[in-house]
Amino acid sequence: MSTKEKSLNFIEQIIEEDLKNGLSQDKLRFRFPPEPNGYLHIGHASSICLNFGLGLDYQAPVNLRFDDTNPAKEEQEYVDAIKRDVQWLGYEWAHECYASDYFQQLYDWTVALIKKGKAYVDSQTSEEMAKQKGTPTQPGVDSPYRNRSIEENLDLFERMKNGEFEEGTHILRAKIDMTATNMLMRDPIMYRILHKHHHRTGDKWCIYPMYDWAHGESDYLEQISHSFCTLEFLPHRELYDWFLDQIIDTNLTRPKQREFARRNLSHTVVSKRKLLQLVQDGHVTGWDDPRMSTISGMRRRGYTPAAIRNFADTIGIAKRDNLIDVSLLEFCVREDLNKTTPRVMAVLDPVKLVITNYQEGKEEWLEAENNPEEEVMTYRTVPFSKELYIEREDFLEEANSKFFRLTLGKEVRLKNAYIIKGESVVKDAEGNITEIHATYDEESRSGSGTEASKRKVKGTIHWVSVSHAIPAEIRIYDRLFSHENPDGNKEIDFKEFLNPNSLEVITGYLEPSLKTAVDGDRFQFQRLGYFCVDKESTAEKLVFNKTVGLRDTWAKLESKE
Repeated sequence: MSTKEKSLNFIEQIIEEDLKNGLSQDKLRFRFPPEPNGYLHIGHASSICLNFGLGLDYQAPVNLRFDDTNPAKEEQEYVDAIKRDVQWLGYEWAHECYASDYFQQLYDWTVALIKKGKAYVDSQTSEEMAKQKGTPTQPGVDSPYRNRSIEENLDLFERMKNGEFEEGTHILRAKIDMTATNMLMRDPIMYRILHKHHHRTGDKWCIYPMYDWAHGESDYLEQISHSFCTLEFLPHRELYDWFLDQIIDTNLTRPKQREFARRNLSHTVVSKRKLLQLVQDGHVTGWDDPRMSTISGMRRRGYTPAAIRNFADTIGIAKRDNLIDVSLLEFCVREDLNKTTPRVMAVLDPVKLVITNYQEGKEEWLEAENNPEEEVMTYRTVPFSKELYIEREDFLEEANSKFFRLTLGKEVRLKNAYIIKGESVVKDAEGNITEIHATYDEESRSGSGTEASKRKVKGTIHWVSVSHAIPAEIRIYDRLFSHENPDGNKEIDFKEFLNPNSLEVITGYLEPSLKTAVDGDRFQFQRLGYFCVDKESTAEKLVFNKTVGLRDTWAKLESKE
């Protein structure tokens, strides 16, 4: 077996069978073929991991090929974003290719097809074409232009190329079978007129090939052995093979199209058209908004390449479409960040804690471990003083025996510091607690080795020294959609399910070690979750995004419902 010893998925089984049947290992070639009409999303990540993963397993080249055949929707910005995302996921392509690289060859092959009587120019309107194409149960009828002479077709096609006609006046169709049971075989369109500037070829071309014509032929020109597509392309396979039959040289590798199922993610949409709508309508700040299902959005939110690759590996490759719970992706993110992120202290809903018996003006720097998962433990120091911030929810004036955080008359440990006891509170005119007063046991400092430091107390809470705290903007992100399948009901606009509480912006207070944190740095805010520095962060104003909580809170909410 050519891949590492493991259970093979059906894609790998196809490759293994071809190798057994005589395909030489050095003929294996794969490709990832995105259209540059938007940013890549989590669905593309699975396809990237599949194709580049096969390349790694079989030591075979993988091309990054841009399907740039529709200049009306494609931009260089998207090309750059796609390359950035593939590289960020940890993959390198053998060749950077474009369908537009092959426009002249595709045109030359098309002229040859016209000369063989296998393609013709149709001058019907799109409405007329739709009527004559028939239905799945009713055969189509021939276009009135189907039997134009070869000479007329050649003349019209060249004039289409030269820009003599307006968009929509003519198209070029393959001449196959208007009674075929597969409607895609009923004289499919090969070229349409588009007077649009192309991001690579400029204004050279006024006609552009359709995906079905360009795709298989691009695979063939690049000598791709296996062309993997999602299931909606299964009906296209017959056409893929017909087009190849017209131009194939039997001495060269014939590409094979095979299909796998989309793995849709709950509480998201992964249609580039709908993602673009969210951007254009201002529901999000851009393609890389951390709530988006785009790879750029997930990167900005703090997800790691390893977590996404692990997620793709975990869900695997299937033959039937499936809705994957987003909590599985979040689990993969949490699992990876737990191993790699330093622990720090931050308070996001602060209330002031005053240690009344701590010396005024005194400060000490206490040792704190960076990450207990490290093989070789490293430490930092954090400042401690008389006045601290703690989380408001970590204190109750009156609490039952199951509350193990701070309350009046009971002890709790401050993380990396001392054991304290709640003594009293200060309230404002509305009865809100503005200060908590406590006393500390001077002998109980963590790690000091004293008897008092070894005393067991049930609760430990985190804190930040008020005088040393760094204020930061904290963006708390939740799922963009409240419904698990916002795109599932075609009668309801998916935007109806937008979660109005998908973003909350607050001010948090951080330990001073975070002052030098820069864009992309990731941390675990102890007891709160995983956070990363946003690209809008500056030295004067730190901005952090919440990546994911320490546990799945949605599971609890949904089980209650």
